[in-house]
Amino acid sequence: MHKPLGIKNYGSIGHLPQSRLGPGDHKVPDGQAAICIEQTRDDYDRIIVTEKLDGSNCGVALFDGQILALGRSGYLAQTSPYKQHQLFAHWVREREDIFRKILKEGERCVGEWLAQAHGTRYNLHTPPFCVFDIMRGNKRAPWSEVIERCYPWVNTPPVLHDGSAISINDIMSDLNAAPRAYGEHDEIRFYGWYGALDPVEGAVWRVERKGQFDFMAKYVTPDKIDGKYLPKVSGNSEEIWNWRPSAKDSSINL
Repeated sequence: MHKPLGIKNYGSIGHLPQSRLGPGDHKVPDGQAAICIEQTRDDYDRIIVTEKLDGSNCGVALFDGQILALGRSGYLAQTSPYKQHQLFAHWVREREDIFRKILKEGERCVGEWLAQAHGTRYNLHTPPFCVFDIMRGNKRAPWSEVIERCYPWVNTPPVLHDGSAISINDIMSDLNAAPRAYGEHDEIRFYGWYGALDPVEGAVWRVERKGQFDFMAKYVTPDKIDGKYLPKVSGNSEEIWNWRPSAKDSSINL
């Protein structure tokens, strides 16, 4: 196997103070953390905080005129041994026309594939792929451009805050307040704003300066258990699915 783009689809994001660190994780420098949660440098800083979604990091690239579905490591999703990634590859093939509207040659959109429950269950009222970045190599497009180019074709994460620095406590208090109901799902209680049936695991701070991406940081709750709904962690023999294919995707066996 080879990586079509020659790089990983997505790297790691540094953690804010008090965020739960997993194996190989790292914290952002103290100065960056202060910009996110205490005080911006000046009026040129823009802090966008989004709900952290819990699925499998995947991407869709336009490369040599082809639409390619990628796993986090940068390999083709259809070569993965996992059913969820093969399903992602099929889902992307069914929507190539949409991604050709979003992407320019050499770009990729990166997001969270939520079809299978990892550490959070979802009652999805939207498609199972949520895009949080458009990238060329390691360069990210500004958030306003991500929103503009994705709408109305694919979802982006719920924005919890857009402005100056904001504390972790203020963000998490809103995310994991008493579960709420909305829309046509009044009979179901949700956490956060993307249909989570369990408390939301955290949030992502995106810092832009003078209209361009600067850096990112994230907060993960200390009690998060990575992949607790995955069979290899839970010990259960069956996967838990947040989303299943529609009738037109009946060729996929779930």
